[in-house]
Amino acid sequence: MSEVQCCQCRSELSEDDMLRQIDGVLEDYQGVEGALIPVLQIAQNMFGYLPKAVLKRIGLRLNTPYSEVAGVVSFYSFFSTVPRGKYLVRVCLGTACYVRGGKEVLDSLKRELRIDVGQTTEDRLFSLDVGRCFGACGLAPAVMVNDDVHQRVKPLKIAQLLDIYRNRENESAKEVD
Repeated sequence: MSEVQCCQCRSELSEDDMLRQIDGVLEDYQGVEGALIPVLQIAQNMFGYLPKAVLKRIGLRLNTPYSEVAGVVSFYSFFSTVPRGKYLVRVCLGTACYVRGGKEVLDSLKRELRIDVGQTTEDRLFSLDVGRCFGACGLAPAVMVNDDVHQRVKPLKIAQLLDIYRNRENESAKEVD
């Protein structure tokens, strides 16, 4: 199978560049039974989201109607048709977290990030989403940032929580310079 590389500058890729990259993957999966979801996962890992042009190309090359491809993408919450941030911030709104202030934590994140659920900050650093139970009910409310679970999150401490990840970006930028 062709080597898949995740582009660090994926927001700078043109549509033609994206289509050329996905064509290499599609060559390997053409005629393979059940290829749609693995190809969608690879494409999302490559580009950070699934643009309409890429979905159309996948459908065409896998001989699958666009409506079916788009239906699979809209059914599974893992897939996104809008660019996602480097850090996916998910607030638990399961019963325990909701009762212990999860909604207030979510409202605080919306204010701090200046985005709503399902959106991404302009700098593509953060995307905001909600979840249902991260297995930390005893330490609610919980927030996940990518794979990091933060427990007993307080709405007034949201800026400090986000600063952890902003500082990581600043450190990474210094290392590149």
